[in-house]
Amino acid sequence: MTESIRLPACRLKPSTVALPGSKSISNRTLLLAALSGNVCEIRSLLKSDDTDRMLEALGKLGVNIRFLETGRLKVHGTGGKFPNREADLFLGNAGTAFRPLTAALAVLGGDYRLHGVPRMHERPIGDLVDALLIAGADIQYLGNEHYPPLQINAFTGNGTRVIPIKGNVSSQFLTALLMALPLTGEAFEIHMVGELISKPYIDITLKLMAQFGVNIENDDYRIFKIPAGTRYHAPEVLHVEGDASSASYFLGAGLISGTPIRVTGIGLNSIQGDVAFARELEKIGAHAVWGDNFIEISRAEGQAVKAFDLDANHIPDAAMTLAVIALASGKPCTLRNIGSWRVKETDRIAAMANELRKLGAEVAEEEEAIYITPPPQLNADAAIDTYDDHRIAMCFSLVSLLGVPVTINDPKCTHKTFPTYFDVFGEITEAL
Repeated sequence: MTESIRLPACRLKPSTVALPGSKSISNRTLLLAALSGNVCEIRSLLKSDDTDRMLEALGKLGVNIRFLETGRLKVHGTGGKFPNREADLFLGNAGTAFRPLTAALAVLGGDYRLHGVPRMHERPIGDLVDALLIAGADIQYLGNEHYPPLQINAFTGNGTRVIPIKGNVSSQFLTALLMALPLTGEAFEIHMVGELISKPYIDITLKLMAQFGVNIENDDYRIFKIPAGTRYHAPEVLHVEGDASSASYFLGAGLISGTPIRVTGIGLNSIQGDVAFARELEKIGAHAVWGDNFIEISRAEGQAVKAFDLDANHIPDAAMTLAVIALASGKPCTLRNIGSWRVKETDRIAAMANELRKLGAEVAEEEEAIYITPPPQLNADAAIDTYDDHRIAMCFSLVSLLGVPVTINDPKCTHKTFPTYFDVFGEITEAL
């Protein structure tokens, strides 16, 4: 029987939450540090299933990693070439590990098998593989074409210096290519074909690469120029920001309840695009206070949560929290341009629609949009299925702040990015 947790109808207590490290920054930083020519101490690294898979993979590739204490470790860089040229790597359902490692290993060449859980084998990777093949990689599909698992062989290089890549399925494909091509030492241009989604995640990649000594010229997200002769050099110490996507649940709770809640670890100077979630909350009734290392959300007495119609392409992960906040508005709400939800940990548009209906909402879904009409009264004690998707489990916890109890099935799926989430949520709430 699937484990579950029942959250009673509750209220939020004025609280401060120290965010766990960002998943996106943690896994990018681990790989860049491993490819650098020196030693890097990483602090505030996220401890989660996804980062565990990256650490395991780097260990199998021969990277010397010294664990100092929780969230703090030293990575001894390999100078841009992994010691082990042969490995079998299991990467779970960690897209932030699978996609960049695919590109790095394909460019370095060797004898590598990359695979994951069944859902990872349903998540497309063909656009990235196509780009790597053009660059001179040798990659074979071991199952269905355009999907993992993959076999990576020697990199031949073929003199091609302009690499086209599609960006309309996942920005992680471009991130992977950007991080890998400098390992060749050659100059490249990456040309986007069609629309590039989730541009703020590319900004994270470019800013982190710059911290590791590789600066990429970016022409309006259409052409990315990688200079010749580049090498990764790690900063001596690097602090990982708090996870802005994880912040969305607590900031959303502050808006729903009207009770002030502060998250620390992100702020005005964050490199993560999901801090824009707080700006969207301001548009629909939130009062926000911004600091260098915190964001605080509350709602003025008498101020209602407003309905919204939002193009959420810039905050695809945090937008899931808005789908639950829509229930607090009492009016029809729309999230648009979220087609990437279809190829995440699950088909998130279909999953969110199914679970919102259990609460009594009317929901219509399109290929890239979801329309939510809240019911006059939410159904109590709905049992929310989570589809092995951490974000579904966390965002539906907010239903308990709307006056009804809710049951979350398989709450341990949050271990992907935030293993202690329900413990923290319990500390900042009290039953009505």
